[in-house]
Amino acid sequence: MDFNDFYLYLFLGAFAGIAAGLLGIGGGLIIVPALVWIFHQQGFDSTIIMHLALGTSLASIVFTSLSSIWAHHQKNGIMWRVFWKLSPGIMFGAWLGATIVYFLPTKSLTFLFGLFELYVALQMTTNIKPKPQRQLPQNLGMTATGGGIGFISAIMGIGGGTLTVPFLVWCNIHIRKAIATSAACGLPIAIAGSIGFLLTGWEQTSRPEYSLGYLYLPALLGIVMTSVLFAPIGAWLTHYLATGSLKKVFALLLYILAAKMLLF
Repeated sequence: MDFNDFYLYLFLGAFAGIAAGLLGIGGGLIIVPALVWIFHQQGFDSTIIMHLALGTSLASIVFTSLSSIWAHHQKNGIMWRVFWKLSPGIMFGAWLGATIVYFLPTKSLTFLFGLFELYVALQMTTNIKPKPQRQLPQNLGMTATGGGIGFISAIMGIGGGTLTVPFLVWCNIHIRKAIATSAACGLPIAIAGSIGFLLTGWEQTSRPEYSLGYLYLPALLGIVMTSVLFAPIGAWLTHYLATGSLKKVFALLLYILAAKMLLF
């Protein structure tokens, strides 16, 4: 592994960490397309580049979500009752999503990710928010909802905040509680999803050196080292910067990344 590549991973983790802390947007939206580009430059097998990017992104979320959970828990923001009701479905859905990804070609995965990133960018630009209209569903409904969130999140390599938060707000959960609870839900998504990518890629003979399944360890290490340090800085900056304007700039970045993924 070239150390210049490791510096890229460190920078990527720092940027994703600040963006996540500053804007409350999961780092996976940045990490996945950036890793696709880096892996392509490194000459990795093009048929598994997207699989490696998704698996590595989810594995990094395991570590970054722990610090986020602790911060939210200290402020009593997490609705643990809601978390435990969503978690069984989330873990099954994330595992299923990671398993299905094994059968999807990189081209299809890249296109799907581009569409999802375009959706998030439009959501940020228009500032569309669901209107609270109902209460949380019963246990079966919560399990099914968790399954859907976990499934989509694993396929996209994200922590699920762009799905979990709107759902909870729609169910009359206060936005701060929704964000905190969503942060907690990112952990079971990341654990189940990364295990799925590890297992499905274990027998893949074309994966690069220093990888476990579809988890590329040098990238994982570099991203985690800096994202955990820089996410609190991003959260601190929210008190001093105009996040409304920053969201528009970040949405523009997502539009660019979405276009590159759709045309990859």
